[in-house]
Amino acid sequence: MYYDLLSQIKNALRARKDKIVVPFSRMDGAVANVLVETGYLKSADVEAIGGKKSLVLRLGRGRKEAMNDFKIVSKPSRHFYFDYRSLRPVKQGHGVALLSTSKGIMSDKQARKQKIGGEYLFEIW
Repeated sequence: MYYDLLSQIKNALRARKDKIVVPFSRMDGAVANVLVETGYLKSADVEAIGGKKSLVLRLGRGRKEAMNDFKIVSKPSRHFYFDYRSLRPVKQGHGVALLSTSKGIMSDKQARKQKIGGEYLFEIW
């Protein structure tokens, strides 16, 4: 799940790694692509390593790429859904929230722009 992906990214950044390789899932791939669009990752590529699909994430070192922490909002035991009008900026605009919408995984800014709500997955800053 994306919880493990976020933990691995955070730990790799703290260990000053340049890239990490994680097992591929469509959910992790979608989350990684949004993190690339928002500037938290340099790139996310799918490669076949050892006969299995893997997600290769290249980590950045800039100010925006420095992920400090994250907060999981929706959990398997409790799901939170928000309308686009209810979405507020994360950390006064310095963070990003990711939502699972009917049009795929997207950031809170994209959801407000497209006027679409969905399940509030997590916040990252």
